[in-house]
Amino acid sequence: DVRRDDVVLPDGTETDFHYVDEPAAVVVLPFTSDGDVVVIDEWRQAVGRTNRGLPAGSVEPGDDDIVAAARRELREETGYTADDVAHLCTVEPSNGIADSVHHHFVARGCVPDGDRELDFNESISVTTVDYETVLAAAVAGDLRDGRAVLALTQYELRNGVGAAPSRPFR
Repeated sequence: DVRRDDVVLPDGTETDFHYVDEPAAVVVLPFTSDGDVVVIDEWRQAVGRTNRGLPAGSVEPGDDDIVAAARRELREETGYTADDVAHLCTVEPSNGIADSVHHHFVARGCVPDGDRELDFNESISVTTVDYETVLAAAVAGDLRDGRAVLALTQYELRNGVGAAPSRPFR
């Protein structure tokens, strides 16, 4: 939804402000036991192309456990389940124009174990890619999905540049 609020800024200025109001979301950086990354290729109408990214989705009403929401989105979009899911970071990706909050997670031990449950408007294909290949695509600008790039960047910052995915997550 697009909202319009009448506001008084901290300096006393009165104005109106438009922004996108959307629910919190989860983003999952999923690793197989071999250290490959489970990625999705999904049609993105806003940019008019299929875009490589990571499983992600809205936290639904009644989701009291965002880890469970991350596990659900991983399974629904990829058909994979994970042995372990750990919080990576929480960000406000575009707080100048939206009230979005994205909770990023790292999932380990992912295996194709469930049926996908795509939304009616999702067109997603799933593949696994070597971690170094995904990271190189992010560095080269070939991987353009902001949520995926952020997850990889945070993972690298926490584990050291070029960190092997099998290394324990800090």
